[in-house]
Amino acid sequence: MGLILASTSPRRREILALLGAPFEVIAPEFDETLSADLSVEDEVLRFAAGKARSVARDEAQSVVIGSDTMIGLDGAKIGKPLDRGDAARILHSLAGKTHIIYTAVAIVDGDRPGLTTLEKVSVEMRAYTDQEIEEYLSCGESLDKAGAYSIQGKGSRLIKSIRGDYLAAVGMPLKPIAEYLKSRGISFHRDVEKLYREKSFMNWSWFA
Repeated sequence: MGLILASTSPRRREILALLGAPFEVIAPEFDETLSADLSVEDEVLRFAAGKARSVARDEAQSVVIGSDTMIGLDGAKIGKPLDRGDAARILHSLAGKTHIIYTAVAIVDGDRPGLTTLEKVSVEMRAYTDQEIEEYLSCGESLDKAGAYSIQGKGSRLIKSIRGDYLAAVGMPLKPIAEYLKSRGISFHRDVEKLYREKSFMNWSWFA
C-alpha cells in the first residue's frame, strides 16, 4: 500500500515529509475553477477532494492525499494572485484586517471512506504601508501563494498574529493525516504531538 501526495506544492511536500513516512508526489489533473454558488468552505473541500480523486483514479491501491488552501475575507474567496499587480491588490485589501485561511484535506483510500477535514486559521495582518507591499513583492514570494503572502517566509513580517494550526496556514494540517495513517497501519517516525509542541518548522515559533 503506497502513500501519494496529490500536489505540486513544495510546502505540502515539506509538511508531509515531517512524518518520516515514504511517499510519492503526483501532480493532480483537476480544474480549479471557482464556483459562484459555493461558500469558501465548500469550495476548498471540493478542490481538495477533486485533486485526490484525479490521482486516485490510476492509483487504486494507494492512499492518496489531496489538499487545498483558500482565504476568506468579507465574503470573498481569495486564492493565488494572477500577477504582481493582482498580488499588490490582494495585499492592500488584507492590510490591517483579520482574515480566515481555510485548508481542506481529502484522503482517498480505495473503497474505504477515507477522510475529509477542514481547518480554519485566523490571521491578523499589520497595517503595513504601500511601500512595505512593494518591498515584499520584490522578494518574489507572492505569486504562488493564496493571499499573495508566505507565512513561513518573509511574508511573516506582514502578520500581527495567528490563531489556529500553523501547518494548516502554511499548506496542510498534519494531525488529522497522521491519525488516519495510524488507523491504516502506516508507520512513521515522527511524534506529531511533540512536533506541535516544539514548533521547529520554519517560522512556526514566531507565532507561538
